Amino acid sequence: MAAILRPPPLGRLGWEALAGFELARLLAASPGLVRAPRGERGVLVLPGFAADDASTFPLRAFLRRLGHSVKGWGFGRNRGDVAGLVPRVTSLARELSERHGEPVHLIGQSLGGVLAREVARDDPAAVAQVLTLGTPVVGGPAYTALHRRYPAQEIAAIDATVRKRNRVPINVPITAVYSKRDGIVNWQACLDTVNPRATNVEVGSSHLGMGIDPAVWRLAARLLATGG
Repeated sequence: MAAILRPPPLGRLGWEALAGFELARLLAASPGLVRAPRGERGVLVLPGFAADDASTFPLRAFLRRLGHSVKGWGFGRNRGDVAGLVPRVTSLARELSERHGEPVHLIGQSLGGVLAREVARDDPAAVAQVLTLGTPVVGGPAYTALHRRYPAQEIAAIDATVRKRNRVPINVPITAVYSKRDGIVNWQACLDTVNPRATNVEVGSSHLGMGIDPAVWRLAARLLATGG
């Protein structure tokens, strides 16, 4: 599948420019969202590339209102150093798991989902489940709108690393959210067709708007309430 993938067409970036208008859809859905299932899970939410905890605040606040113990990662802006960040996030997930006395639930937006997946791969005992939002499962940045920022040699090296990592299965439930309107990551690259416990779920938002998509919020509430 990877051989036929391309970055999303430039015209699709128009959907990203309208991401702010998706807030209106969220507000319209608010009456139904207050009836979402409640729970008391430990949740760690990871931001996407170049974003920080402010970008995940709305989702975290919603999940807290449902009764969950929700934490942002606290590492400032996500600068994309996956190799350096995975051990730090793994330690944080392990700490939260020990504090709650049960595995923690990971939610990652875009590159944050890459980190969540790798933490679950390296330390499955600390992770109950993973929810990714517009996360490239294959290719690294190769099939994203950011591919031009990387030399071809670096793209190839990252892709090789991703392929190698994907040979080791992730043994916790994964829900991979994708959108065909995504202007940042090719939606097909967001599909997890490798891991046996993975489920792919389509939504209708832009890439940047996934964090405030009411469909994503309802999905997150349901997954947390059922434990995956």
